[in-house]
Amino acid sequence: MSRDFPATLAHLEAALGHRFATPDLLREALTHRSTTSRRDELGYERLEFLGDRVLGLCVAAMLYRHFPTEAEGKLAVRHTDLVRRETLAEVARLIDLGDHIAMSRDAQGSGARENATVLSDVMEALLGALFIDGGLAAAEACVEDLWSQRMRDTQRPPRDAKTRLQEWALGRGLPLPAYAMIDRTGPDHAPTITVTCTVQGVGETRAQGGSKRAAEQSAAEDLLARAQQGERT
Repeated sequence: MSRDFPATLAHLEAALGHRFATPDLLREALTHRSTTSRRDELGYERLEFLGDRVLGLCVAAMLYRHFPTEAEGKLAVRHTDLVRRETLAEVARLIDLGDHIAMSRDAQGSGARENATVLSDVMEALLGALFIDGGLAAAEACVEDLWSQRMRDTQRPPRDAKTRLQEWALGRGLPLPAYAMIDRTGPDHAPTITVTCTVQGVGETRAQGGSKRAAEQSAAEDLLARAQQGERT
């Protein structure tokens, strides 16, 4: 297999800590669907599906090792923070991943190269490619390298947005937040869920995510930010 990579992709391999034995896997992980010409060409989406599961396992194992005395509930909160879209996008930006994604001019012009969803999806696709090419050990080494500092920076398990919004509402004698799923689009392996979050007397927000849980967290984060801003003004 030819390794006629541009120098930039060799640098990406170095950032991932893995030299691909099957370079086409890396190319597939970096291919946005806007550049595919046939319906059977899926770009990075199949690898993203796999990488999502690989990331979940690798982060769970890392947390289990680094926090040997924490209960399951606290580990779950840490896990949610480390695998959420925003964290994936932050990691992707650390390695300048957006510069390496192959996409059409139209997609690039619409801001896809810096889009958090695209960056997080491609980051997962890379982990899927790593798993296939180098096995679980290669994926775990990459996750340990790119995620461990963020894990160590959080001495206590972070409180998720839904918990913080609930505590904020209870502290002011308001009803508990209410969530409703109002739409579901996209393929089964990569859905887009739209939900609303409402606190009576405060307002309502709407957000999207790849799962109902992720969408609810985003909606809660937005409503809490709005409510706290209102208190300051």
